Amino acid sequence: MKTLFARGPSLLSRLVLALACSFLLIFIDHRLQAMKPVRLFLNSLVAPVQYLAILPEQLLDGVSESLKTTSQLSDENKRLKRAILELQGEQQQLRFLQNENKRLRELLGSDARDSVRRMVAEVIAVASEPFSQQLVINKGTLSGVYEGQPVLDSNGIIGQVQDVGGNTARVLLLSDQSHAISLRSERNDIRVLAQGTGDIGRLELMFIPHSTELKEGDLLMSSGLGGIFPEGYPVATIRQIVRDESLPFAKVIADPVSALDRVRNVLLLWPSDGEQQPIFDEDEE
Repeated sequence: MKTLFARGPSLLSRLVLALACSFLLIFIDHRLQAMKPVRLFLNSLVAPVQYLAILPEQLLDGVSESLKTTSQLSDENKRLKRAILELQGEQQQLRFLQNENKRLRELLGSDARDSVRRMVAEVIAVASEPFSQQLVINKGTLSGVYEGQPVLDSNGIIGQVQDVGGNTARVLLLSDQSHAISLRSERNDIRVLAQGTGDIGRLELMFIPHSTELKEGDLLMSSGLGGIFPEGYPVATIRQIVRDESLPFAKVIADPVSALDRVRNVLLLWPSDGEQQPIFDEDEE
């Protein structure tokens, strides 16, 4: 007996076809970046939803700020004035050191290090999962943000831009398992490679020999190798060194200098001689 409707491909055939198409799209996107415009469009499409999601928090913050008493505002004003005086004193010393460094480089015939341009951005969403440690910020291609751009907070480097939309960008944090960064010890200039562990407050140093001269408490700075992160910014401090001779390398755990789970505002960096440059709004200049 013939059925009214012809049977289509089996479920297994459909599954194989779907998997083949998926792998083909992944390969094309990886090699040719063919899906980059689609990701850019989707990031721009969900931006209004992300802004609406943080609107209640912003309203509550505004109400709490407006309810501060006169004494609280006075104390805060005093603290800010002291902080400004301290920063002005440090800035004067910094200018002296910059001029001295410039003279020494001229004597040695070494090229001067170029400064970087900066822009402040605000975190509007957090994606903290075991296999994904990311933030979403309120700056995108319309502000000159680009993929691979280094991102800092007030304490040091926190990650780099992974995906960019028109008004938003997704930042991959140092703690993500897919992220690695080249560092050097501030104390003795030993170069190391730090990789994320999926734990928001823990990094692991890779391929450290048992005879290393690193010590617990050493501050690790960005080395500048790789061309992504500028040199000399704080990244992490060594918490623990385990020298188990049964293993080929020592196990070294480091803590990021920044509280990656409490970041509210970030700083985006542009190299002064790079092709990409920041695009400031009139009220930001």
